[in-house]
Amino acid sequence: MKEKYYKIKRYVIRFLIFVYLKIVYRIEVIGLEKIPKSGPVIFCANHRSFLDAPLMEVTCKRDDTRFLAKEELAKNWYLAHLAKVFDVILVKRNAKDLGPMKDGLKTLKQNKALALFPEGTRNGLKKGIKPKTGVAYFALNSDATVIPVKIIGGEKAFKKATIIYGDSLDLEQYKADKKEKEIAEKVTQIIMENIIALSKNNYLT
Repeated sequence: MKEKYYKIKRYVIRFLIFVYLKIVYRIEVIGLEKIPKSGPVIFCANHRSFLDAPLMEVTCKRDDTRFLAKEELAKNWYLAHLAKVFDVILVKRNAKDLGPMKDGLKTLKQNKALALFPEGTRNGLKKGIKPKTGVAYFALNSDATVIPVKIIGGEKAFKKATIIYGDSLDLEQYKADKKEKEIAEKVTQIIMENIIALSKNNYLT
């Protein structure tokens, strides 16, 4: 009964968020046809603002997407409730907690979608912070389709925000050596390069 309640509430909140983003940020979505309608998917996006996760949630056309987010969200009762409604996987920063990793892999094995931000924090690349290799762990240890996502604009109200879903990445050649640290770093680098390249490939007019 509780699961059904959360599911209905998720649909309602998602609709309200979509309407809000459409009016206030005039959102444009590019590349939806590249997203598999079923099967495991990993969405890997750049991280700029609080808008990123809601924008991806309402545009990716997958009702089974789970986000990885910092555990600090649970300190706010309202955000903690939303985390339950949207089945968010909470992660402790700078902690060797394997729980979220196992939970994420389980999600993919259930043919659901996983969404995360390799930068680990807002504007991580601009701050010179090295991207987290967790995204590579999920990609190398599952059969999920990896989709790079680029979010542009939307920092200010009534300014256009664009979300671009790119072509799926072929990382199969790296799975044979997936236990090597260098491979995880290489795959993470490839994913980040593809995210960055999305705004340079004539997607925008």
